Amino acid sequence: QVQLVESGGGSVPPGGSLRLSCAASGFVFRAYGMSWYRQAPGKLRELVGSITAYDGSTNHADSVKGRFTISRDNAKNTVYLQMNALKPEDTAMYYCNTRVLGYDYWGQGTQVTVSS
Repeated sequence: QVQLVESGGGSVPPGGSLRLSCAASGFVFRAYGMSWYRQAPGKLRELVGSITAYDGSTNHADSVKGRFTISRDNAKNTVYLQMNALKPEDTAMYYCNTRVLGYDYWGQGTQVTVSS
């Protein structure tokens, strides 16, 4: 059974940093791409960043380029999202995602709040 468990969210002031983690189980982690999404109240869920399976190529949304970095550790079955220079508009619930055999799996989410 595919499971994704996020952690690392919290409340930080503008300019602060957080590192989110997503622990994966129930599938061959190294063989699948992973993504981070976020959803703010009243807004659609949006893709923040993604990382491919074998070569680890990454993609980031324009709104977070230069501030956020997605990475993965295949030995630990974990994907990370390093978030620097956080802004109030980054406040959202952050979700880990993967697609296995055509089906999308999501974690429960971790809340990030950026406020002074």
